[in-house]
Amino acid sequence: MSANVKTQRRRKIRYSIRRKIAGTAKLPRLSIFRSNSEIYAQLIDDDNGFTLAAASSRDKDIQAQSGTKSEKSKLVGQAIARKASDLGITAIVFDRGGYLYHGRVKAVADGAREGGLKF
Repeated sequence: MSANVKTQRRRKIRYSIRRKIAGTAKLPRLSIFRSNSEIYAQLIDDDNGFTLAAASSRDKDIQAQSGTKSEKSKLVGQAIARKASDLGITAIVFDRGGYLYHGRVKAVADGAREGGLKF
């Protein structure tokens, strides 16, 4: 399967997910982007078009940790949960971004749950 076909398939899945869910100021959307080496998470208020908080595996405190990409993904989930609790957010809507709920995407979700976020 070529990269273009995989990208198109993920785009169709992502758009299908986005038709069904949307974030608000009270219940933001936790959006995940996964590259080959890094992972990024954002809390998004779709009503106003703002990113409320963001965390990634490129943050200095997470990058300083040693471990696998899945372990760092769990740290990203915990970091975004900390930032959400500072904003007074306890519940979110999870957007897996067209990726399978497996591996690093699941690790971010587990880390966010451990940090106190409700899905």
